[in-house]
Amino acid sequence: MNDNFQENNIPGMQQRYKGYDRIMGNISWLLIALVALSIKLTPTDSISMAFLAGFSILLFCYNFNARYGVLSRRYGAFKIFIDLMVFLAFVVAVCWYTGKISSPFMSLIYLILMATSLTQGRRVTYFMAGIAIASYILLASADFRGLNYYLTHIIELFPYMLIAHLGAMLAGENETARSEVERLSLTDDVTGINNMRNFFLLADIQEKLAKRHIRPFALCMIDADNLKKINDQYGHFAGTMLIQQVARMISTNIRSSDICARYGGDEFVIMFNETGKQDVVGAVERIVAGMASSPFTFEGKLITTTLSAGLAGYPDDGEDVRSIMASSDEAMYVSKRRGKNRLTVFSDTMNDLSYDKREVTSK
Repeated sequence: MNDNFQENNIPGMQQRYKGYDRIMGNISWLLIALVALSIKLTPTDSISMAFLAGFSILLFCYNFNARYGVLSRRYGAFKIFIDLMVFLAFVVAVCWYTGKISSPFMSLIYLILMATSLTQGRRVTYFMAGIAIASYILLASADFRGLNYYLTHIIELFPYMLIAHLGAMLAGENETARSEVERLSLTDDVTGINNMRNFFLLADIQEKLAKRHIRPFALCMIDADNLKKINDQYGHFAGTMLIQQVARMISTNIRSSDICARYGGDEFVIMFNETGKQDVVGAVERIVAGMASSPFTFEGKLITTTLSAGLAGYPDDGEDVRSIMASSDEAMYVSKRRGKNRLTVFSDTMNDLSYDKREVTSK
């Protein structure tokens, strides 16, 4: 029953639940308006009218609190589930005083089931369908009319089960498609690691944490040497395999809490969280040494290449992610100029090795 109850702080998930929250608010106002219209147009005894007005006031208070009060801005699957339970209880209560199973509001249960399937996932949808069927049985049994009466109305339960099942199936397919779109939008299609869009989203969070808690972090820029030469000699498929080999080498030598991404072409960036640049020198050197000692096979030929890396850290070498990336990029080009297959740690004395990036033409 807790498929989607776990809150997710990913911006895209929060934005989605924020949209769902607006829809739930609109449904609340719609339900209240329909009941008010029914009271106005349909002859109703005073007791039933009092109960209907009371239910509407309670739903109004809940919705106002959920959208504008203490529960506002708390977006997530659990809040949507509570909304749906409140709506179902409201509809069942209104049906009780407007004709029970013959009430014109009975069809609103289908709306609630469909909303559940689109926002909660398969198991919660089946759970909600079970409550809806139990509510139908409760309403049908309010006035005992004999066994035949109930047998003839059993078939009316099947639409609830069918809608719940169909909605759950569609929700599963929809969630799978959405997950795939999100994956493609956040990862590099060649290497499977983060793309730069996702890197900056994640790095921005780590940067804020580092500044708030006064913690260091380090950024490393890595570039594959001689990619152009390999492309010219073996073809672009060999170059693609080289890029994938670099990504694997990086992924196996960093912590799960660190963030790596393909910067573009054969260039990669790594963010080492909550650690200074001197503390990750060994890890970067293992990546550089591992690449040099791990040739890969392409069409029966062994291809070996090396890496050039540059390392810089916060707060010594910049005040934010982008400025530290610039420092590590500068250090990486120093590695290129020094002969490649090495790591250079950014420092002020590094400026003694003046160079022009345009001179580094062979990568």
